[in-house]
Amino acid sequence: MASAPRFLLASARHAAAQTTPKRALVPSTFTARRGNATAVDPLRAKPWTRQEVQEVYDTPLMELIFRAASVHRLNHPPEQVQLCTLLNIKTGGCSEDCSYCAQSSKHADKVGLKAEKLTDVETVLVEARKAKANGSTRFCMGAAWRDMSGRKRGFERILKMVEGVRALDMEVCTTLGMLTPEQAAQLKKAGLTAYNHNLDTSREYYPKVITTRKFDERLDTIEAVRQAGISVCSGGIIGLGENDGDRVGLIWEMSQLPEPPESFPVNALVAIPGTPLEKNERVTIQELLRTIATARIVLPTSIIRFAAGRISYTEPEQALAFMAGANAIFTGERMLTTPTSGWDEDHAMLGRWGLQGMASFESTTVRMKEGQAALEATEERKAAAAAEATA
Repeated sequence: MASAPRFLLASARHAAAQTTPKRALVPSTFTARRGNATAVDPLRAKPWTRQEVQEVYDTPLMELIFRAASVHRLNHPPEQVQLCTLLNIKTGGCSEDCSYCAQSSKHADKVGLKAEKLTDVETVLVEARKAKANGSTRFCMGAAWRDMSGRKRGFERILKMVEGVRALDMEVCTTLGMLTPEQAAQLKKAGLTAYNHNLDTSREYYPKVITTRKFDERLDTIEAVRQAGISVCSGGIIGLGENDGDRVGLIWEMSQLPEPPESFPVNALVAIPGTPLEKNERVTIQELLRTIATARIVLPTSIIRFAAGRISYTEPEQALAFMAGANAIFTGERMLTTPTSGWDEDHAMLGRWGLQGMASFESTTVRMKEGQAALEATEERKAAAAAEATA
């Protein structure tokens, strides 16, 4: 009898390892009824309706977490967590009016954040090397811009940053605002792994948070990124004043994309003094867990990234988030303008819970986007960087 639990765990890991992204395993039916004994292995062939996503979200919490954990183990190695580091390469001065953001020029006077110039390439690469040395395998770069219009020189510098980070054999992600299809293609050629462009919230609640950009404009950028062959990283923020239906709407919207996002970040609002949302209360752990678990069930192949605000939750609460299906975190010195846990602290925490870091390009959904040409280009960049270092 003592060997049974080990056998079951090994079987679950074997099932996760054998799963391919085209056969994401989710419950074929999912209701909020207590006592539902539906198996977790049938394939779901039809798109989710919003009502179905709402039923998932409304499931009794312990049952919801159990089901999310089951789906997670069928689609991902349960012990792996991706470690990502985010660097702000262009601080402040953004023309958008996002009500949660300290970098908006609309809130600059009250927040007291001064606009800065784009960081130089070598400074970025120094930070990327530091992140890699500390165990991060994805390096993300964020610039406070609405779009790349009129930023030819800046964009050329960012392309060099992407090439340099990719030469370190790291996954590389950027968030630069809206992109044209041509810009997305250039980023892909430079070696970009993923592009972050969050929808933030539901279509209905979106105008109450941002007025300078339309919801469909965000979807247009996501489509440009997808068409370029770049992995899509897109999620949202909870705690903006939205209700449960808005969180459901965000997840449902993601399920309607031509393919699920490679990564779905779940950010818990960090209420920054001087922003319109400075008095918003932190979302409860129950709200956070419901959002993560529902996303895991509805987006079974996506990496669910426990992003901003994680530092405000206790270690046991974070462990519950991993149990509910989260399998990526931001770690390092800070995020864009908010704090995060450090590498040493996070390595120790993951060790206590029997979790380990994910290697670069280990995710099946990322590998699908990395064709032979991209892999060969990476090797060429690595060789060029090594030659330059020894010259």
